[in-house]
Amino acid sequence: MPTIRPISDLRNNANEISEFCRSERKPVFITKNGTGDMVVMSIEEYERQQALIELYSKLSEAEAEIENGASGEDFLEVAQNMRLKIRDKI
Repeated sequence: MPTIRPISDLRNNANEISEFCRSERKPVFITKNGTGDMVVMSIEEYERQQALIELYSKLSEAEAEIENGASGEDFLEVAQNMRLKIRDKI
């Protein structure tokens, strides 16, 4: 169930809301005059969501490329090459 708080709580209890967002990894929905106004979340959760959006975007692009006839590389071959490059640097 979402956590919904009035905007006055954001003003009066910002530290409590901040701690909740960080510890629970959930957003807090802020209302103004009884209507949804904004969402507050931890920076970590925001960055995680942005990374997922970027990943989904890249996957969508890759699927479109495959549908249009693009050929990919073999995963096992790519992984092996990456391992070799990492070993050379260690």
